[in-house]
Amino acid sequence: MTTMTEVEASVREFKMPDVGEGLTEAEILKWYVQVGDTVTDGQVVCEVETAKAAVELPIPYDGVVRELRFPEGTTVDVGTSIIAVDVSGGGAAPAPAETPAEAVTEAAVEPPAQEAKPAAPARTPVLVGYGVSTSATKRRPRKGVEIPAQEVVSATAAVQAELNGHATAAVVESRPLAKPPVRKLAKDLGVDLATVTPSGPDGVITREDVHAAVAPVPVQAPVRVAPSMPSLPSATYDSTRETRVPVKGVRKATAAAMVGSAFTAPHVTEFVTVDVTRTMKLVEELKQGKDMEGLRVNPLLLIAKALLVAIKRNPDINASWDETAQEIVLKHYVNLGIAAATPRGLIVPNIKDAHAKTLPQLAESLGELVATAREGKTSPAAMQGGTVTITNVGVFGIDTGTPILNPGESAILAVGTIKLQPWVHKGKVKPRQVTTLALSFDHRLVDGELGSKVLADVAAILEQPKRLITWG
Repeated sequence: MTTMTEVEASVREFKMPDVGEGLTEAEILKWYVQVGDTVTDGQVVCEVETAKAAVELPIPYDGVVRELRFPEGTTVDVGTSIIAVDVSGGGAAPAPAETPAEAVTEAAVEPPAQEAKPAAPARTPVLVGYGVSTSATKRRPRKGVEIPAQEVVSATAAVQAELNGHATAAVVESRPLAKPPVRKLAKDLGVDLATVTPSGPDGVITREDVHAAVAPVPVQAPVRVAPSMPSLPSATYDSTRETRVPVKGVRKATAAAMVGSAFTAPHVTEFVTVDVTRTMKLVEELKQGKDMEGLRVNPLLLIAKALLVAIKRNPDINASWDETAQEIVLKHYVNLGIAAATPRGLIVPNIKDAHAKTLPQLAESLGELVATAREGKTSPAAMQGGTVTITNVGVFGIDTGTPILNPGESAILAVGTIKLQPWVHKGKVKPRQVTTLALSFDHRLVDGELGSKVLADVAAILEQPKRLITWG
């Protein structure tokens, strides 16, 4: 006969993994399995969205799905069980066993047995499908002893009070209840969890509780009543004319990153308007060449190459600021980020070691990056380790902008729309293909001279693309 311990041992819990560096939660977008389905090692069971990308999760063992812990659309902390799988191939959940507190309380309040009436059988925890086994042990009747009702009530109260006392002592002596991500947050913020007041179910400490513990206590200003000031109506929400959308996933992470970047790195933005007629002609010529056959060739490709050459000529711009060590970290490689708008929000995957790629290789990498982003399949690894970024606002018909740095990077180049404009060329006003470039940089790392040189080099290459050969 299968024991309860054996059944419990056959059930494996698959926990929400950390699919990216330092991520603490993910939203379950879609389940690909249901309760009762058979799964195999490596089979994708669900798709989740982290703060960086949508990721498919494979199950690491064979078995039968026992339970899906959370419905679609739920945000779950890393380390929390999301699916239970019976690796033995089946079996039902065991019935909950009687707790010690219930057993003692029932014994205390049960009236004394009478000789004429047999005692009721005690509850026995069993496995579903195996039935209840009949015990041969019988309760021995008590002879000639009657306990007054008042004494029974008093004994019950005493037992319950003792149980409550033990429970309270156990809670005081145990560690504060908090999930691993919350404990990490408390450690990072220097908060002692023992001093935090929990607000979660069953006394669990939440992120909000930790943040509340470090938030400064607002000082109440003295109330001053202004004469004849009309009271303002309270804020209302018109559900028929307004829609509220929860901020989560990629958009939530982007918002936090942009606020952190904007108020951490001192931004400087410079602009230049440039004649790119020759670059546009070169794009058309490359499209016809056999070397670029089957590859995505567009102005962004040559702009990316121009920026890489400019960084090669001015390598100090390719750096990051280490606040903890108070050091500038010079990068001897370029992971070129390309800002991409997706249905889930703005993401910035990057091309690893873009500085070492030939033009065809760069074109191939750009094509793969854009296609993967549009499908929503960009991995967290593809968005980590960027050094500089390009954002092409021109595809939306925008002339220019003042882009915010991707966190941890030193510069970002915004490319405006390319269009025919009157331009003085060889002493005459002619219609030329013109665009405006904007370079934002971290002024802790990059001074005005260095930033100006980089932007000027990019503009010079796009105006005379033959410099790709002479400078590259």
